[in-house]
Amino acid sequence: MTPLPDRLSPGSPYPLGATFDGLGVNFAVFSANAERIELCLFERTGRREIARFDLPEWTDEVWHGYLPDARPGLLYGYRAHGRYAPEEGHRFNPNKLLLDPYARQIAGQLRWTDAMHGYRVRSPRKDLSFDRRDSAPSMPKAVVTIDNFDWSGDVRPNTPWSETVIYEAHVRGLTKLMKDVEPGSRGTFTGLAHPRVIDHLKRLGITAIELMPIHAFAQDRFLEEKGLRNYWGYSTLGYFAPEQRYMGGGDANDLRMAVRLLHAAGIEVILDVVYNHTCEGSELGPTLSWRGLDNATYYRLQQDNWRYCVNDTGTGNTLNLSKARVIQMVADSLRYWATSFGVDGFRFDLGLTLGRTDHGFDPGAGFFDVLRQDPVLGRLKLITEPWDIGPGGYALGGFPPGFAEWNDKYRDTARRYWRGDASQRGELAARLSGSGDLFDRRARRPWASVNYLASHDGFPLGDLVSYEERHNEANGEGNADGHGENFSRNWGVEGPTEDENILAIRDRVRRSMLVTLFSSLGTPMLLAGDEFGHSQGGNNNAYCQDNEISWIDWSNRETERGGALFAFTRRVIELRKRFQMLRAPIFLYGQDSPGHGVNDIEWFDERGEQFSVDDWNNPEGRALAMRRAVRCDDGRVEALTLLLNASDEALCFHLPPAPDVPRTVLVDSAEPDREPFAIGHEYEVQAYAAVLVCWITGAGEE
Repeated sequence: MTPLPDRLSPGSPYPLGATFDGLGVNFAVFSANAERIELCLFERTGRREIARFDLPEWTDEVWHGYLPDARPGLLYGYRAHGRYAPEEGHRFNPNKLLLDPYARQIAGQLRWTDAMHGYRVRSPRKDLSFDRRDSAPSMPKAVVTIDNFDWSGDVRPNTPWSETVIYEAHVRGLTKLMKDVEPGSRGTFTGLAHPRVIDHLKRLGITAIELMPIHAFAQDRFLEEKGLRNYWGYSTLGYFAPEQRYMGGGDANDLRMAVRLLHAAGIEVILDVVYNHTCEGSELGPTLSWRGLDNATYYRLQQDNWRYCVNDTGTGNTLNLSKARVIQMVADSLRYWATSFGVDGFRFDLGLTLGRTDHGFDPGAGFFDVLRQDPVLGRLKLITEPWDIGPGGYALGGFPPGFAEWNDKYRDTARRYWRGDASQRGELAARLSGSGDLFDRRARRPWASVNYLASHDGFPLGDLVSYEERHNEANGEGNADGHGENFSRNWGVEGPTEDENILAIRDRVRRSMLVTLFSSLGTPMLLAGDEFGHSQGGNNNAYCQDNEISWIDWSNRETERGGALFAFTRRVIELRKRFQMLRAPIFLYGQDSPGHGVNDIEWFDERGEQFSVDDWNNPEGRALAMRRAVRCDDGRVEALTLLLNASDEALCFHLPPAPDVPRTVLVDSAEPDREPFAIGHEYEVQAYAAVLVCWITGAGEE
């Protein structure tokens, strides 16, 4: 860079962030309440500040200035001057170097010292005190970047929602133990795109991979002090920058290349994003970026005392998406990932928080309107987690059209049914049929229900059938963290066992749950590793376990049990792709007959009789048959009957009345290796087994 000028020229308030135009860099940062903002430049190691400039202009509450002859690679940060008045919501402290909220690359690591706080940590006045130490030596720095990646040959898969199968994975944990991946690429974006990974996903039948947070995130101080690490990444430090650890010494183009390779394989990429809170924590947290730039705008504060953050997220703070500039930051971030990285969709962590107002959750909140009308974002897959810990913090089914929602009622009901709980039959029927009681409104479709048995938060599928209690001792919280009730069952022994009878029933229940998942209306989601028996040793809150507890052990796929489970999972996913009625695009209510006196959906007991009210309410009823049928374009009628037996003894199912055509068992979780075979009007379903039966009439028959 040529010698620095004495001052910046005015530049432009748009776009926000640091933008290289070929001749220099424009800097623009929002603050409605700052009185002055300084741009600080650093030499290439980030250790020494080499220049400081006032941003000369303030337009529409955006501070901006232009530095001629500056180039990509320049390191910078901000210092914001203004009132330090916590009771009024203001926490300006120019001694604290602030990360640009729009930073597209972050250099260096956050090093925890008391100087990271805007107040004197050990003062009896706590956050009402003022700290004058410079935080710059311990702060990471923003980096000026340029996006020169060629997307011209990329083709998005654009998989219809009704055909989507999601695979939730962690970039680091997915390949950290995969021996086929070069050591330097394990746990990185390059590893994510390794041919072995892509081949595995394609063979399994996955259409979309949902990545746990890859935005730059902070390592929590309390975890570092315990010798642990933030593994999950729900502690965002930068909404525009990829996490450094996942680049493995490369750069952001490694992620772009991974997305492009996944697209070429027909696999969409969905990002789990955290716009409900930041890593700055409560009012006693550090001053790293948003708090120092404009605490009163970026965060929701308690109305009776603006000193305190609203904590509807359980993390100490809550972003204030009732503010236009905060909505803009989130929308700009989403649009950036969609366009610069080719991302196909987003899953919003604690999505209910994004629609919170002073009066509670509002499905018509401005943020949702912005996403739905946006010409880029409105066409992507949008998934939300429909809860938080705030007042009225549960809104499953309450989001506007265009959103899919994680359906925890599906998760819990499927778990409870297969562990043998009483009074689950009616609830399970509602979940199997797409949860129309929750989602059938405003032209929403069954795909809006994201059905899952396990996710990153809780037990993986293998542990659901192996543990009845959480075993989170490694987290250092006295085994008091994580869910207290997992609706799991160990089938006789807590944890690993060599008892073949116990192992056999565990395997069967796992397979039955997978048959249930992929036979249900809605969008199925599979947790990475569940297809070949991943276990976390009973840890149901592995957020701080960046080690073998969380990492996927691919050697399990090569074992007899793991290989068999993978083959079975692949088989049931293939059946879902093959039969339209397993992924019906509309809700079914047993009213439209495809022909032959058969309705589109019907329910029966093991006697082949439709349920009475008393049958539905029978707490000990554990047998359920669901038949769905559809008329194909060529006039054929296809019908699938799902037979479920969650009792501890075999039951002979009398199949529902149907045309005199052959019936075929497509899959039986009690006989996983058996190829499809013909049966008559009865079939014995083993204890804790799931069976899928098919019949098809000839074309043109009535």
